[in-house]
Amino acid sequence: MYLILQILIGIVAGWLAGKIMRGRGFGVLIDLFVGIIGSVIGGFVFSLLGLHASGAIGQLVVATAGAVFLLYLVRHLK
Repeated sequence: MYLILQILIGIVAGWLAGKIMRGRGFGVLIDLFVGIIGSVIGGFVFSLLGLHASGAIGQLVVATAGAVFLLYLVRHLK
């Protein structure tokens, strides 16, 4: 059940990141996939910084930050 919740949070984070990073995008499906991967990256980076998120809203903020960062990198490397 935890994995399903994390995937759903990643999908919502990808959608939010796509809205935040307007412009030439890759489309909704790629943004959602990047959100899932970005949520993992966001959790890793925040843990390296000593920051921890609690609750669904905190996890969503961390996941969205990671997804925005990943979308920024992917769009500029494209």
